[in-house]
Amino acid sequence: MAQYDKADLERRMNGAIEAFKGDLSSLRTGRANVTLLDPVVVEVYGSNMPLNQVATVSAPEPRMLSVQVWDKSNVTPVEKAIRNAGLGLNPISDGQMLRLPIPDLTEERRKDLAKLVSQYAEKARVAVRNVRRDGMDMIKADENKKEIGEDDRKRLETEVQKLTDETVKTIDDAAEAKEKEILTQ
Repeated sequence: MAQYDKADLERRMNGAIEAFKGDLSSLRTGRANVTLLDPVVVEVYGSNMPLNQVATVSAPEPRMLSVQVWDKSNVTPVEKAIRNAGLGLNPISDGQMLRLPIPDLTEERRKDLAKLVSQYAEKARVAVRNVRRDGMDMIKADENKKEIGEDDRKRLETEVQKLTDETVKTIDDAAEAKEKEILTQ
């Protein structure tokens, strides 16, 4: 039975892209994005819970997030969790609603964020290259077990390289777009 599985390699490379896009969405670009608050954990009911399990987050304006806390007794812990999350946001309390104005980014902060985008992209490219290496190893193992011939090995290696190149290009394009978004606001 041949080891090489193109669908598995595609799934793993797409996983690297999705993880990279998740990393990018957590970066604050000066524009309100509900995913900005995904890492916030609130201490309520004696345990730590993700913010989205105690409140609804929305972006009513391009530079404003609003957090509708479901239980009035949780407003203070939610406010404290957002302040302490290191996102540079200061909630304004309005009953059970918290408003979060998104401050402008300084030029220095923009450059730091652009560097972070590059680091995330490199991490994703490394993950893709690791998947490529696994694929190439599987193809060589199949050839060594005489399950495929040399021609098939070369064809499959070309296929894996093409998949790798396409995936890396997708990562590079997303990184370039995010850097441009960060630096031109």
